[in-house]
Amino acid sequence: MFGNDRAALRTQYATAWRKARDQQALTPLESALATLIGEHPEYHALLETSAVELAQAEFRPEDGGENPFLHMGMHLALREQVGTDRPAGIRRLHRRLAARQGSAHAAEHLMMGCLGQVLWEAQQSGLPPDEIRYLDCLRRL
Repeated sequence: MFGNDRAALRTQYATAWRKARDQQALTPLESALATLIGEHPEYHALLETSAVELAQAEFRPEDGGENPFLHMGMHLALREQVGTDRPAGIRRLHRRLAARQGSAHAAEHLMMGCLGQVLWEAQQSGLPPDEIRYLDCLRRL
């Protein structure tokens, strides 16, 4: 979506949020980002910092915090998967989890663990993500 340019990715989030706050016209991607950011008020102050501060911010696991861009990116990935039902069956699993958790957003938070695990395994092995393993993990939630 943004390539490997971390600053461009962060700018895209901040721009979408600023445009939404200012009630400017949004592209479909900006609309999706603004909706997601709206669901994460804990990230609003960060996205309202200067471009330099935003570009320089580090989110290392050893510092105890989560990376807000990774977190929101996983939400976007899950929403895309659910919207396209790819891998096949994920939409049904998401609906079941959303009903149990009380919201689609809460279901996505649960699903992130499985997505992260499968992506990490794929990165380590150099192979594509294992969809069967991913769906099995989601079924166990």
